[in-house]
Amino acid sequence: MMLSLTPQDMEAISLSVKVATAATLISLPFGFAAAYALVFARIPGKPVFEGLVNLPLVLPPVVVGYLLLLLFGRSGILGPVLQFLDIRIIFTVKAAVIASAVVGFPLLVRSIRIGMEGIDKQFIQTAQSLGAGGWDRVFSIILPLCARAVLAGMTLMFARSLGEFGATILVAGNIPGVTQTIPLAIYEYTNTPGGDSMALSLCLVSIALSFIVLLVSEGSSRSLRTGRRI
Repeated sequence: MMLSLTPQDMEAISLSVKVATAATLISLPFGFAAAYALVFARIPGKPVFEGLVNLPLVLPPVVVGYLLLLLFGRSGILGPVLQFLDIRIIFTVKAAVIASAVVGFPLLVRSIRIGMEGIDKQFIQTAQSLGAGGWDRVFSIILPLCARAVLAGMTLMFARSLGEFGATILVAGNIPGVTQTIPLAIYEYTNTPGGDSMALSLCLVSIALSFIVLLVSEGSSRSLRTGRRI
């Protein structure tokens, strides 16, 4: 079967990759910090913090989208501030990135946290006894030892962002060439007479992109494993 893609479809594919990339990169430092706090920091109310981090994972994406509307909409909590600063979020690419970041954030944190929990605490204690500061321990011990977990988390979040639909359609809309990503384009085709073949083409593209991401992640993980042995 030959793929039949229109220029509008190509824009949706390009936008999906850009949104997923931006959401993953923006979330990475916050995800690493959240995982570090959950594993190594002694903070009051840690179970509550953990629950808030994981909440988007169990909430329906539509609920997440509605909460983002209440936060960033014109009449929302931050609406007056955004209007004063002349910043528009709703129905823009920024909204799509924020929606993808919020929905995929728990997957990123969970993966990094698992990697951090597998680090032998004696390494950290030894470095501390030798005078290594907090940042030194993070960049010289913790980050290298959980690099594979960080990569796995980024991969999961990127793939989740590629398929984000519920929250995105509420806060970003489905505007062709502006905010329409692959899932939104597929949804539009399924509601268009004779659009089944176009929807299938985009489904195949989505599958191919996800598979490529997994291959790249696995190859990078093997490289990290090999480099560590050397």
